Amino acid sequence: MTRVGTLLLYKIRFFFGPARRGLAMGLNEFAGYGAVALSTLMTGFLATTYGPYPVPFYPGVAFALLGLTLSLFFARETKQYAALEAQISSPHPAEASSQPQTDQPTFLQVFFLTSWKNRALFAASQAGLMKNLNDGVVWGLMPVFLAGKGLPIDQIGIVAALYPGVWGVSQLFTGPLSDRVGRKWMITVGMWFQAIGIGLLVILQGFFGFLGAAVVLGLGAGLVYPTLLAAVSDVARPDWRASALGVYRLWRDGGYAIGGLVSGILADALGIPFAIAVIAALTFLSGVIVAVVMYETLPRKRMHAAPPVHSNTTTHP
Repeated sequence: MTRVGTLLLYKIRFFFGPARRGLAMGLNEFAGYGAVALSTLMTGFLATTYGPYPVPFYPGVAFALLGLTLSLFFARETKQYAALEAQISSPHPAEASSQPQTDQPTFLQVFFLTSWKNRALFAASQAGLMKNLNDGVVWGLMPVFLAGKGLPIDQIGIVAALYPGVWGVSQLFTGPLSDRVGRKWMITVGMWFQAIGIGLLVILQGFFGFLGAAVVLGLGAGLVYPTLLAAVSDVARPDWRASALGVYRLWRDGGYAIGGLVSGILADALGIPFAIAVIAALTFLSGVIVAVVMYETLPRKRMHAAPPVHSNTTTHP
């Protein structure tokens, strides 16, 4: 490693390394879900003005093409930074025995470690799955539910946009906050906030009541979304971090599909309010799992929190 490379790495680590990983994740997720909120609001008004098809779909096509262009011509390779970090970092002793023992572990090793063997990664994976499972329910059933309550399309668009809007903006604060107070309890409380927000959709009435439920739901999502990514990145070594994040996102984003199927089946069989209530209860249970199973992953705190683990056994009950 050259001296210039080392200095560059330390500068990067100072701004967006382990000490500010939550900040980096928060900025990234803020950009994404801020855009979701704005586009949701825009398409709601376009649907009100021009009808539900095809005009509201045109911005989506334009955004996809713009994103492809920016990725092709402006995105830069970052693999070299991970390689440099791997040369100067080592896992905490309490976690070392559950880490792959080669520089290039197989995908199956990383898959099982992220999905089950490491208790922090398992807790994060199931929380991510449940977070997007309830998202599938919210995006799939909330517009139908609100329409059934008599809300016009433009008000449904406002409620639907407020949720990712609060979610996106709050991540500017929750990401950096997790760098100070830790990951575990922010994820736990965030899952519980989401459960409360989903439940309030059923309990509250009227436009402003649904706005309040959307705010609570958005705050819960803002607490967990960047923090889960930061927690996975805390535990995974640089040389297999991308694979671990891929496995985590497999579980997390699989929640969309599972949520759509589960909510549809429950709504058809028992009604939309019951389906929403069941998902709220499962989301709360996911927070309990994080509280019981996960250890603190924030590097400067896990020295006192991470229990010993052994490579020949699973690391959670």
